[in-house]
Amino acid sequence: MPTLKRLGALSLSLVLALTAFTGCGTKGDNSSSSGSTSQAETMDLSSVTDPFLATAGLSGDTVVATAGDAKITADNLLYWLAATVDGTAQYYSMMGMSVSDLPWDEKMEDGSTMAESFLNNALQTAALYALVPVIAQQEGLSISDEANETFQKAMDTFSQQAGSQEMMDHVLWSSALTQDLYTRMYQAGDLNTQLMNRYYGDGAPDAPKDEDILAYVSDELQIAYKAKHILLKTVDTNKPIKDEDGKATGKYEPLDDATVAQKKATAEDILAQLQAADDKEALFDELMKEYSEDTDSSGNVNSPDGYEAKSGQMVAAFEEAALALQPGQISGIVESTYGYHIILRLPIQAADYREKYVSYLMSQRQQSWLEQFPVETNDEFKKIDPAAFYTQLTALRTAVQAEVDAMQAENSGDSSSSSSGSSSGSSSGSSSAS
Repeated sequence: MPTLKRLGALSLSLVLALTAFTGCGTKGDNSSSSGSTSQAETMDLSSVTDPFLATAGLSGDTVVATAGDAKITADNLLYWLAATVDGTAQYYSMMGMSVSDLPWDEKMEDGSTMAESFLNNALQTAALYALVPVIAQQEGLSISDEANETFQKAMDTFSQQAGSQEMMDHVLWSSALTQDLYTRMYQAGDLNTQLMNRYYGDGAPDAPKDEDILAYVSDELQIAYKAKHILLKTVDTNKPIKDEDGKATGKYEPLDDATVAQKKATAEDILAQLQAADDKEALFDELMKEYSEDTDSSGNVNSPDGYEAKSGQMVAAFEEAALALQPGQISGIVESTYGYHIILRLPIQAADYREKYVSYLMSQRQQSWLEQFPVETNDEFKKIDPAAFYTQLTALRTAVQAEVDAMQAENSGDSSSSSSGSSSGSSSGSSSAS
């Protein structure tokens, strides 16, 4: 269940808020509408004291569900509902569509509507955030002083950047957060980490063994091998070849013969250097950084630590050559549809995957909690309309963004005036001196 992984990424909450504050957050033109829900106007922030009451009609501390002894409050649920819809909205935006295109009432594979699916997914994550403190207390765990200190420093910095407590509150609102909710979420994250260390940390009864980690890498991650390469392209990957229907064929326009010959000579020289080197892996990294054309838009080498490849993931020539090597071995020159490769097979070491495996084990345990303490909703839960909530949240975000823009414009104006005054004073001083 993907939502379970969110417990390991609590810092995203503050990142979202800070992003909104810097003017890069959700703008008002991303409003949504569905059925009878009309697009909301910009909200009057002076009338808002509880962002959840203003957007969903429920105060943040309203209990909407339970999971065993854990109470799930509206603020917790609505934060995750907003995050869930935001993720889909971002995908729609990438596809050139707006949030208003969301088919809230469309049936999903399990028979629920999209709106119900959003709400149910959010409910499962909210349940975990409610359960963790209860389970941690049963284990005799409490918030660490270090976590409290780190959190307070972050909030102090945020408050200074915002310029006032009120502005900080408003920016948090735009991410469906309040200071109280964010504090509880952060604390749940710290307790979750403590629980994970108690269950799976060094010396714990269930601390993972290397053979279990390697089995996980093979069976769950399905990683067949790990390798890095130096690529010298013999094609122009910016010019894909298309078929008569305009669809990409997976091939690219070849470079001219002279360039290809030069690339082959360079590859041979690189290979000769590697074969003569005492520390082949160290030199490989140097030459990869210098020559490899498998780079990102900034010119940096892609996956400098190597590719973790599943069977069939890479082009056949690359995979066959990589699998023929032993860890630590370097291939000859391998030609694929992309060009000339020199491949270094890397070992798959348990230590490199321990953290990922522990997260996997923790997610399995978290799933067992949800099965042990099934979520039970109440009548307050039934009042939540995801489409209407998101429309109102967009209106609130629009208002906050306008407030942030106005503050930034004012600060920019003050800065310009100060600069102008300083310049004027300097000029005046120069005239007087002359």
